[in-house]
Amino acid sequence: MPNKIRVGVVFGGRSGEHEVSLRSAESVINALDKSRYEIIPIAITRLGKWLASSEAENLLPSAVIEKADRRVAIYGDPTEPGLARFSVDDQSEGREKLDVVFPVLHGTFGEDGTIQGLLEMADIPYVGCGVLASSVGMDKVFMKRLFHEAGLPIVEYTHFLRTAWENDRDDLEHHVIESIGFPSFVKPANLGSSVGISKAVDSQSLRAAIELAARFDRKIIVERGVDAREIEVSVLGNDHPIASLPGEIVPQSADFYDYQAKYINDDGARLVIPAELDESLTREVREMALRVFQAIDGSGLGRIDFFLERSTGRLIVNEINTMPGFTSISMYPKLWEATGIGYSELIDRLIELAFERHREKSRNVTSYQ
Repeated sequence: MPNKIRVGVVFGGRSGEHEVSLRSAESVINALDKSRYEIIPIAITRLGKWLASSEAENLLPSAVIEKADRRVAIYGDPTEPGLARFSVDDQSEGREKLDVVFPVLHGTFGEDGTIQGLLEMADIPYVGCGVLASSVGMDKVFMKRLFHEAGLPIVEYTHFLRTAWENDRDDLEHHVIESIGFPSFVKPANLGSSVGISKAVDSQSLRAAIELAARFDRKIIVERGVDAREIEVSVLGNDHPIASLPGEIVPQSADFYDYQAKYINDDGARLVIPAELDESLTREVREMALRVFQAIDGSGLGRIDFFLERSTGRLIVNEINTMPGFTSISMYPKLWEATGIGYSELIDRLIELAFERHREKSRNVTSYQ
């Protein structure tokens, strides 16, 4: 019997989406084919400590963090590959082979290109987008600039730094009201899962929304509110990606698809899969999803979120999520299931794409001589 593929599943992390990562990792670990893969769960605490457990394979992610018995790390040194394990008592260390890493990390220090850069330095194949696509996909301002450059329709927006807000609240408030108006949505520029996002309908709620967003990021973005249907498409692939059937999110208990609706309340939103769109619009949104993915040089996976404006029927790109949730109620796997790719097969394909991308990058010459 051939050796199993050793998959390092990294989860947790220093992010406002730490809890979401635990839920996603649990689903991924449970779905990995144990006859094909050897699973190496790697937990990162909220403080950034890397941990592993000798009992990890049969534990849920939350329990891994609680019961972890050894410190671990990945070095950015391709001559010392794999997972380094440390003994706290004598500081001795060893190496454990990793064939591929599945970074089930959402938000900062996981989805923003940082861990991707570490894995590139260590020359370890990994699931998902590379450094550039990950970082651009996390920063909503630069993401929108690339979408605009690619000729993709986006909503009107403005942005500013937290320090600018702290130094001159009145002028910035006036600028936002004049340029964007109400209703508007205020967001941390570098975060996901609707963390720190709120709706502003007047000056008072605008100030409160900015203060909330500023807790999570130094850059704040304010977007024009759109009366629209929320359509999502999953993308899978590297140089030749494919797009899933579209789905629709219909919020039930909130003004928008917020954190509670996504992860806490089962009745927070209704998912319509596939979305009730005519054949022409279905084709348009799938084709535009591929354009969005390629605009940031995506690889592996991505979920693209659209607005379908009710008054005009115009399709507008909201954002791309380069490491979408993998929980049991997450849209990314559900859309692929509706398109004909089940959860376990989807994970198999993502790991294969990680190896494919690594082989392609390995063709690059790294020495002028």
